[in-house]
Amino acid sequence: MLDFDNLVQAMGDLDEDTMIEMLEDVMADGGSEAGQAMEACQKGMEVVGSLFEEGEYFVGDLIYAGELMTQAVEILTPALVGSESSGPKTKMILCTVKDDLHDIGKNIVRSMLEAAGFDVVDLGIDVDPEKVVEVAKEQNIKIVALSGVLTLALDSMKDTIDALRASGWDGKVIIGGAPVSEEAAAAMGADEWAHSPQKTISVCKEWAAAL
Repeated sequence: MLDFDNLVQAMGDLDEDTMIEMLEDVMADGGSEAGQAMEACQKGMEVVGSLFEEGEYFVGDLIYAGELMTQAVEILTPALVGSESSGPKTKMILCTVKDDLHDIGKNIVRSMLEAAGFDVVDLGIDVDPEKVVEVAKEQNIKIVALSGVLTLALDSMKDTIDALRASGWDGKVIIGGAPVSEEAAAAMGADEWAHSPQKTISVCKEWAAAL
């Protein structure tokens, strides 16, 4: 069994060689521990964030950490999402909400959703609620995933959900990112929330099956 604390440290230290070697070890037996490995990588990203706040790391380090996390997702995704669904792909919207410019988490989730067989309409970052409504209605999309890292993103998520509901749209919304919680989801009328890409994929697969 892999020592996941060492994987957390490798990600936190931005040690690419060690991280990749450990992840390849995880996948060598079919990826039965891929979920734990992903959680360890996410914890490592939290270490990176803390070191950035303390002035130990700089913007370049954050960018590099995001690249490492993308590599980790590419290695682990086959074990995390299973085989692609056959037949037409379910189309869904993914974006970072208004006033939030972060895209690392969004891009990781997009990669995993696409690997799971979704047709992801990625609207990018800092997306107005009106844009989400417009695309959802024009393309008859019934699943929307809203991402955010900043606390203020919660207000933008609520504004987006309110705009969707006010338009008569009747699909499902999942929110994700650092500030989200079960309480926040309930308060803003989201159907689900997630801190991990794995949960996002699982929830969206359930919704897609019911469409």
